[in-house]
Amino acid sequence: MGALHAGHGALIQRAAQQGLVLVSVFVNPLQFGPSEDFDHYPRTLDADCLMAEEWGAAALWAPSVATVYPQDRQVPTRVAPVALQQHLCGAGRPGHFDGVVTVVARLLDLVRPQQIWLGEKDWQQLVILRRLVQDLYLPVRVFAVATSREKDGLARSSRNKYLSPSQRLQASALPFILGRAAADSPLAAIRRDLTEAGLEVEYVERVDPLTLQPCGAEKAISLLAAAVRCGTTRLIDHVFLMTRQPLVAIDGPAGAGKSTVTRSFAERLGLTYLDTGAMYRSVTWWVQKNGVDPADAAAIEPLLARFELQLQSNPGAGQLVLVNGVDVSEAIRSPEVTASVSAVAAHRCVRQGLTAQQKAMGAKGGLVAEGRDIGTAVFPDADLKVFLTATVSERARRRALDLAQRGFPVPESAELEAQIAERDHLDSTREEAPLIHASDAVELVTDGMDIEAVIEALIAEFRSRVAEEAWPTPAG
Repeated sequence: MGALHAGHGALIQRAAQQGLVLVSVFVNPLQFGPSEDFDHYPRTLDADCLMAEEWGAAALWAPSVATVYPQDRQVPTRVAPVALQQHLCGAGRPGHFDGVVTVVARLLDLVRPQQIWLGEKDWQQLVILRRLVQDLYLPVRVFAVATSREKDGLARSSRNKYLSPSQRLQASALPFILGRAAADSPLAAIRRDLTEAGLEVEYVERVDPLTLQPCGAEKAISLLAAAVRCGTTRLIDHVFLMTRQPLVAIDGPAGAGKSTVTRSFAERLGLTYLDTGAMYRSVTWWVQKNGVDPADAAAIEPLLARFELQLQSNPGAGQLVLVNGVDVSEAIRSPEVTASVSAVAAHRCVRQGLTAQQKAMGAKGGLVAEGRDIGTAVFPDADLKVFLTATVSERARRRALDLAQRGFPVPESAELEAQIAERDHLDSTREEAPLIHASDAVELVTDGMDIEAVIEALIAEFRSRVAEEAWPTPAG
């Protein structure tokens, strides 16, 4: 809404790395209640133009109210999802977010951009606008940038201009008090601390970052948000509370490309990649190495006592898989191992042994794990669950390419499709931890998507739950 500051500058500079940037400046009357500051909201268009150009914008557009809401035509009035505005700012500002989605839908209709860049400072608004784009199937990608802060931690805001020097000092108590809160800090105590700092508290709430519904310590990652008044100025801020590092579970059938995209996705976000499929393939290789029937659970169980597995990061060359010190990274991808892995993985002794190892690895979080039952059996409390899949024909095509690249014989397409369909059946009907689409998993069908598009989709889902400020993307 104008009165640009360094927080807007960060948005513009990040967006300018992607292409030409249009900055829109419009003080939207639909976002203001009867007693709010529409008439007095800072309007500094000349300064905005200079700063936008300095930060890399190609153009600045400042339409009139008549342009955005012409009297000779009806602009559809949008309604933000009720569940997303029951709490936080929505509870005390009825109609505010309806005004937000109405004006943004209008903006996107007029401009037709490829991307829209938003700040994480107003997390509730960000969640609602992501839902708007999703619900209207708009062909635009939403990007968010971490909250920009002053040296003392105060979130940058156009309304900070209202603060007197003494109030500005007082306002810094808001980020300080939120920043020292722990996952088990009582909301009443946080409210008391804010009040004692001279701030008038409107709300202090802890919510699920995606649904914006109240939650407690049962959520490993939650949003602690507050709105206060310092004098007559309304300020909002939030922090992410984390009892462990982020945990992502990616499940799906064989040949869906999970290993390739999961590894790259983990690297992009600075998370550790846990290839559970490689773990089951390694056991299968060990079973075959010892000449044991893959269907004989009684004979396999003693082998597990002599099975030592190591997964090592090998930047630029995939993951290094060692079984009892032997590098089996390529051997476990052979057709012979592939043909038997479902049978071996179905045994209770194998699944229980490897599941225990995986849970131990994931206790502190910081992992992206992929497999068949990660979101249902191994990490049911994962912060993001994805069911990554593709049609049988598409998976057969990918399998043929993989075999050819590795120097293995390539069967006919019909044979590959039959093999994949049979493996799907075995995986989904086994007694121990079958392949199931977790009820709270996001389904991503990757037909027609290249690897980069899939990775970007995964990152978008992750960022809808974990803010950049809470888990920054590693530099480079």
